[in-house]
Amino acid sequence: MGRSMSLRVQLLLLQALIVVATVAGTGVLVGALQERLLRDAYLDRMTAVAQSVARLPIILDAYGSADPSAVIQPVAEVIREASNVTYVVVTDAEGIRFSHPNPARIGEPVSTDPSVPLSGEIFVGTETGTLGESWRVKVPVFADDREIIGAVSVGILESALREEYAGSLTPLLAALGGAALLGVVGAAVVTAIIRRRIYRLEPKEIASLVDANEIMLHGLSEGVVAVDGAGVITVANDAARELLGTGDRELVGRPAAEVLEPGLRAVLDDGERDGRLVLVGERILVARSTGRQRDDGRAVDATLLVRDHTELHDAVRQMEGAQSLTDGLRAQAHEFQNTMHVVGGLLELGLPQDALAVVRREGRGGSLGSDAADALQDEPELAALLMVKRIQARERGMSLEVDVAPRPEGADGRRTGLIGEGDLVTIVGNLVDNAMEVGGVGTRIVLLIAWTHDRVTITVEDDGPGVPLDLRRRVFDVGVSTKDASDSAGHSSQRGIGLALVRRIAERHRGSVAVDDSPALGGARFVVDLPAVRPAHEEATR
Repeated sequence: MGRSMSLRVQLLLLQALIVVATVAGTGVLVGALQERLLRDAYLDRMTAVAQSVARLPIILDAYGSADPSAVIQPVAEVIREASNVTYVVVTDAEGIRFSHPNPARIGEPVSTDPSVPLSGEIFVGTETGTLGESWRVKVPVFADDREIIGAVSVGILESALREEYAGSLTPLLAALGGAALLGVVGAAVVTAIIRRRIYRLEPKEIASLVDANEIMLHGLSEGVVAVDGAGVITVANDAARELLGTGDRELVGRPAAEVLEPGLRAVLDDGERDGRLVLVGERILVARSTGRQRDDGRAVDATLLVRDHTELHDAVRQMEGAQSLTDGLRAQAHEFQNTMHVVGGLLELGLPQDALAVVRREGRGGSLGSDAADALQDEPELAALLMVKRIQARERGMSLEVDVAPRPEGADGRRTGLIGEGDLVTIVGNLVDNAMEVGGVGTRIVLLIAWTHDRVTITVEDDGPGVPLDLRRRVFDVGVSTKDASDSAGHSSQRGIGLALVRRIAERHRGSVAVDDSPALGGARFVVDLPAVRPAHEEATR
C-alpha cells in the first residue's frame, strides 16, 4: 500500500486548490460582466445611430424623392464607417432597402421580419441576415405627421463582438494568472510557517500526542492546572477538578483567581519546586508550581501540580499512633513487671498496706478509665485515639486528662449520637496535638466532652503559654500557627493547617470553634460546639 501524502503536500494542494478555484470563479464572473458591458456599450451606440438616422432631415426628405437610395445610401455608409458598426440599413414601409453595405442588395426586401419597427416599436435582438448572425437595433422612421414611413436597422456581427471580447480578455487572464501564481506562492509560505509552528509533525503524530496527552492528564492521580500569562486556566484534568472541589464545573477558560484558594494562588505565583502543604476545603494538598512571576515582573505561563496529602497524612498519623501505642504498651508491660516485683517483695516483708499503695499508685497509664470508656463505646476510633494520646503525653512528660460526661438519652431510650467519627477524630486529634506541641515537660492538658440532647461541646485546655490576643482572630486561618515563631519560620509549609481544618469541619456541620483563656488552668482553651446528631440530609450526602 502506497505511503500516505505528507501534511506539507496536503496543505499546499488544498490551499492551491482554494486559490485556483477562487481565481477561476472571479475570472468567470469578471468575464461575464465584461461581456455585458461590451454589449451594453454597443447597444447604446447602435440605438443612438439608428435614432439619429431616423430623424435626419436629409433622410426624411429623401423618402419623397424619385430615387431615395441615391441620397440615403451615401449618408448611411458615412455614418456606418464613423460609428464602427457592421451595417446601417434604411427601408421603406414595405421593407424595401434604400441602403446596404452591399449595394447589390439595395431595392430588395429585408431578410428579417420588419414588423416590430413598422408597428412603431424598437426591436433589439440577434438575427441572421444576409451578412450573417448579428446583434441589431431596429427603430421606426416617422414623417412629420407621425406616420410610419420606414425603418432604420443598425447592427454588428456577433463574430465581431466575440473577437473584440476575446481581445479584452487577454489582460484580464494575465492578471488572473498572476494572482493565482502569487496565491500558490503564498500558500507555500503559509504551509512552511504552519509546519514550523507544529514542529513539522504529521497528522498521525499530532493525533498520537493528543491521545497520549489526554490519557496522561486524565489518568494522573495528581491534579494538573496550567494558566497563561493573563492568569486564565488553559488546562485542567479530572484530578484537579476533584481535588479543588469544583465538581463537574469546567475550569478551562476561567480566571485562576476565581477558582484557586489563596494558598494555591500563592504557590502558583511564587513558584514551589519542593512542594508546599495547602489546605483546600478539608483536603490537605501538596502543591508545586513553576511560578508565574519573572525577575522583570512579567507574568508568564505556569503549571500547578497538586497531590492529595490527606490520606497520606492520616496514614502517617495512624502509624505514629500505633507505634506510640505499641511503645507505650511495651513500657507499661516492663513497668508492670517491675511493679509486680516490688509488690511481691513487700508482701514477703509482711507489708500488705504498702503493697496496696504501690498498686493504687501505679494504676494510672494509657487507659481512659471506665467512665470515659463507657461514654465512648459507640466511638471506638476516638477512644483508641485518646488512649494513644495519653501514652504520647506521658512519654513527653505531660499529662492528658480525659473527662467524658454521660450521654443523655432521648425519649426513645437511644443515646445522643455524634457527627461522623472520622471528622470527630480529626477535630480532637488536631486540638490535642496543638496543645501537646505548644506545651513542654509538665504541661497539663484536659479534654472535656459535654453533652446535651442536641449539642455536644468539645473543650481542650492546657496550662501552657496560651494564645496571644492579637493572634486569636487569625489562629484558625490557613498558614497561621500557635507554635514558636522560630519553629514556624523554619517549617512554614507545614504549619497553620490543623486548626484551620478544625474550623472548616465544624462549620460544615453548622458548628463553631473559639479560643480564649482557660479559667482553670491559665493557658489556652479551645471550644468546639457541634450538633449532637447529624442532620439527615448531610448523612445522605456524606
